Amino acid sequence: MKQVKGPEFIRFFRPILELLMESGGTGTPSEIVDRSLEIAKISESEQQAVNKNGQSRVKNQVHWARQYLVWGGYLDSSRRGVWSLTDKGRSADVTKLNPLEVFKSVQTRLAATKQGKKQDDPSAEVPLPNDIELQDHRTRLLELIRSLSPDGFERLSQRLLRESGFQHVTVTGRAGDGGIDGIGTLQVNPFVSFNVLFQCKRYQGTVTPSHVRDFRGAMMGRADKGIIITTGTFTLEAKKEARRDGVPPIELVDGDVLVDMFERLEFGLIPKRTYDIDERFFDDYR
Repeated sequence: MKQVKGPEFIRFFRPILELLMESGGTGTPSEIVDRSLEIAKISESEQQAVNKNGQSRVKNQVHWARQYLVWGGYLDSSRRGVWSLTDKGRSADVTKLNPLEVFKSVQTRLAATKQGKKQDDPSAEVPLPNDIELQDHRTRLLELIRSLSPDGFERLSQRLLRESGFQHVTVTGRAGDGGIDGIGTLQVNPFVSFNVLFQCKRYQGTVTPSHVRDFRGAMMGRADKGIIITTGTFTLEAKKEARRDGVPPIELVDGDVLVDMFERLEFGLIPKRTYDIDERFFDDYR
C-alpha cells in the first residue's frame, strides 16, 4: 500500500483539542481558529495567503482539521455556534496523539463508508483534494458580494448597518478621505449615542495591521469608534492592533462575520431546511 502523506491541516489537530480542553470542552469557531494560528506560530505572510475562492488558506485548513476531528469522533458534528468535544475527545491524551494516524484512520473510514468496504480494510483510501475548500451557500454569498462594484458594496454595507440598528448612515466615499467610506450614529439609549466611521474593503485577501493603523489615523478626532467591513479576513496582528489599549477602538467585520450577519437577518438569503446523514449512527446496525 502506498504510504499516505499527511496534508498541512493535520498540524492543527492538537491545538484544536488542547484549546477546547482548556476552555471546558467548548469554544466559538473564531476564538479557536485564532488561537490555533497563534499556537502553531503561523506567520503573517502565511495568514495572508488565500485559495482560489479568496478564502484564507490557513484558516480553511483549521476548519478542515476540525472536520476531520468530527469524522474521527473527537468533536461533535454541530455546525453552528460552538465547537465541542465528545467523550472520546475529552479522554484523549493530546500529548500522545499522532496527527498522521488520525488522518489515516479517518481516510480509511470515509473510503469504507463510500465504497462499502469493511472499515479495517487497509486498501480503503480516498485521495485528498490539492486545494481543500468547502463549497456552500456561505462561499457563494461571499463570491457574490465580492463581485459587486465598490459603490455597490458601500451601499450594501450602509443597509447592513441600518438593519443592525445604526441611524443616519451616510456613504461618503470621497477620494483622499483616508479610506473613510461612511459615517453613522449608534443610539445606545435615549441619552447616549456616538458617531461611528466605517470603511469597506471588498477584499479577497487579508487586512493587515497597517490598514488598521491608517484607518485609525484618518478617524482621529472625527468619531468615537470605527468599523472595518471586509469580505476577506484579518491577520492576528491586525486584530491585536484594533484592540490596542490607549487608542480609539475599531471593530472588525470579516467575511465570516459578514455572512453570519446576513444569515441572522435573513438578508439576501432564502432559508430552507435540510439534513445530512450521520453515517456513524448506523454503525451498530451494520
